[in-house]
Amino acid sequence: MTTPTTPAPRGPSAGRIAALVAGGLAALLALLVLAGGAALLWGDSQKDNDGYLSTKTDRFHTRTYAIATDNLDVDTDGASRVLDHNLFGTVRVKAHSNDGKPVFIGIARTADVNRYLHGTAHTRVTDVNTSPFRASYRQSPGAGRPGVPAAQSIWAAKADGSGTRTLSWDVEDGDWSVVVMNADASAGVDAGVSAGARLPWLDEAGWVALGGGALIALVAGSLILAGVRPPRDAQRSAAVAPAAAA
Repeated sequence: MTTPTTPAPRGPSAGRIAALVAGGLAALLALLVLAGGAALLWGDSQKDNDGYLSTKTDRFHTRTYAIATDNLDVDTDGASRVLDHNLFGTVRVKAHSNDGKPVFIGIARTADVNRYLHGTAHTRVTDVNTSPFRASYRQSPGAGRPGVPAAQSIWAAKADGSGTRTLSWDVEDGDWSVVVMNADASAGVDAGVSAGARLPWLDEAGWVALGGGALIALVAGSLILAGVRPPRDAQRSAAVAPAAAA
């Protein structure tokens, strides 16, 4: 009587290994996309009643004539001029004077702000830490006094007056700076400032990301299953061996 022989087990093929590797990478990508979608939806849930994601109000102060941000570089490759500005968002800045003076806030191209403040003592915000809040400043000396800010023609958006003033600006390409001053251009600026952005597409982007992540996860599961499933000839051999023994 001839004793049936059982084929020696074979190691995983190159195709199965490739499927496992691709499935693992796809699973990692799915996790990242799902996390991104969840973050977008969480951000959307934090909007205020006007649809803005905003910082809390923090104190910015200087003994000079003005507080200006460093260059804010916005690059949409020109799309902001031909597409709906809602795709790129709206920036909102709120400011109030802590010493009761009328306040001014404006946004203009950085080159224009530099020319306006040239030769005057002013302060640049170089860095901001949010938790806990701490602003880093760089002071520029000067002997002159700037003109009344509201009278300048450089501003893309501006607001001034007593109490809390609000500036809204539709994002455009370019190098921009935000300026906070006393409305009468006097020295000694002490203001509470908050900044926000309205991005109406956060909700849609979040759900699209979750859907895409779920689809990628499905593909990852299929690849991993293909990698761990034994080949058909091995399954056939496993089925035939008991029958041959019988």
